[in-house]
Amino acid sequence: MRPSPTTITAAPPGHDVTALLPDHDAIAEWRGLRERLARADRDAAAGALAALAGGIRRTVISTIAGAGLGHAGGDLSVTDILATLYGAVLRLDPADPGWPDRDRLVLSKGHCSVALYTTLSTCGFFPAERLSTFAAPMSPLNGHPSRRSVPGVETSTGPLGHGLPVGVGIAVGLRLRGSAARTVVVLGDGELQEGSNWEAAMTAGHRGLTSLTAVIDRNGLQQGARTSATNELEPLADKWRAFGWEAVEVDGHDHLALLDALTAPHDAGRPRCVIARTVKGRGVSFMEDRVEWHHKVPDAEQARSALEELR
Repeated sequence: MRPSPTTITAAPPGHDVTALLPDHDAIAEWRGLRERLARADRDAAAGALAALAGGIRRTVISTIAGAGLGHAGGDLSVTDILATLYGAVLRLDPADPGWPDRDRLVLSKGHCSVALYTTLSTCGFFPAERLSTFAAPMSPLNGHPSRRSVPGVETSTGPLGHGLPVGVGIAVGLRLRGSAARTVVVLGDGELQEGSNWEAAMTAGHRGLTSLTAVIDRNGLQQGARTSATNELEPLADKWRAFGWEAVEVDGHDHLALLDALTAPHDAGRPRCVIARTVKGRGVSFMEDRVEWHHKVPDAEQARSALEELR
């Protein structure tokens, strides 16, 4: 986190009503959380990150149910990863999204935009109230995130297999500038069937991009089937190691395990791949590990049940 003061300024007359402006109250709360986490013992840190993730999950369900579209299963599986990254790892300034020395996060699995939008709003990049416009006409909060519309989005994603190649380019560019900023790419496991990811992995390993981390949301499901039914990915960690990466496997819902994997020093000369074993639809019993919730939308009763379970 960038520890700088926040300056509150009024929007100029006639500003674009679709623009997303910082929420300075939320920024102050997020900064307070980051400061508490920096001083907290491990039990307290785990509790704070779990609370953060719980709030994100509830908002994800409400937002998708309200819009009538979304990808609830993948949003819920990636939530703990995003909560850990934004709550305790990434160096960012929501009041200045273009800060040159910020860490960069690329959500390659861009169809899980609601989890990202909710996390960004929790940090104060824009007011949480704007989530109610998700996928509405003229809303900047599209079904897939756009860097031209949403502060905090580093690159537009949606076509699977694009995020890691872009992340490698970002990491190379930051190295050429002499920047110490990190690049983190969050991928779905299904998109690892795209060859572009392995070309990017080979390049990153060859260049020894130690500032680059790939986090795989390994929930084992993709649209319509299990990943193993489409194309077997295992032994996944060995594949990454063969491309010159350090690879670690963790429980993707264990915040402390994620925190350790995301903050430990890299092996010399190697990028890191964190394989986060997750459950699609995590936290909602009738969604967990069910392939139909890749893109199924909860009706009003299902949304109420889900929110009750996530209390």
